Amino acid sequence: MTMPSPATADRAASIIADYFRPPILVLEALAEPVADAIADELSRGSMSANKLDSLVAPFADQLFDTINAPVYGAGFIAALDLLSDSRSHLAWWQGAERRKLILAAQTVNKERIDYSELEWFRVPLFSGISHVAGPYVDYLCSDEYTITISTPVRVDGAFVGVLAFDLLIDSVERHLTPLLRDLGAHVTLVNGVSRVVVSTDAEWATGDVVRGGTIEGHTRVSCDGIALDVLVGNSR
Repeated sequence: MTMPSPATADRAASIIADYFRPPILVLEALAEPVADAIADELSRGSMSANKLDSLVAPFADQLFDTINAPVYGAGFIAALDLLSDSRSHLAWWQGAERRKLILAAQTVNKERIDYSELEWFRVPLFSGISHVAGPYVDYLCSDEYTITISTPVRVDGAFVGVLAFDLLIDSVERHLTPLLRDLGAHVTLVNGVSRVVVSTDAEWATGDVVRGGTIEGHTRVSCDGIALDVLVGNSR
């Protein structure tokens, strides 16, 4: 089977990097002022969930307003036991109206949610760097197929939570698919465990896992600075 041109694979990876890297840089740039605001409040004593919401709200608005991508949700997720009145808390706003997420009002099972093992929280905690998590069905917030991009926030070296934003897969597909289709090859974007994010190949849908035996004749290229790869194969 003829392999696709390396230049085509590199171009596909560049398209993905151009889409995701600028929002990640915006997120990382805001992490320091968020940390400063949290540090200032903690220096006065303990911090409540309501106070955290007040601190985070303007930064969430900046994520909505500054990122050149269709942000669905944005905010800060606190480290467990950071707050005085809640073991866990999401200072989070979402949707076109930027509504405050109130978990307990939706279901009692979410009131004391332990998100410490969720990928978008766990990986930045242990790696110390930003992470692209997904695609996954976000039962916690949107109930939609979602990508969450998160970055760790630290105060005096101690992890206090993650600053993050959500992109719905539907909006990502609408932007990326035409650009990738114009390359004249089948292009599939996968995450670190080879789960499909978007694809121009009808054989693969979002959420599918690409098995090793199914990528014969494809070129796999990492996207610079992002934990995502592209698989590029010739159109059939």
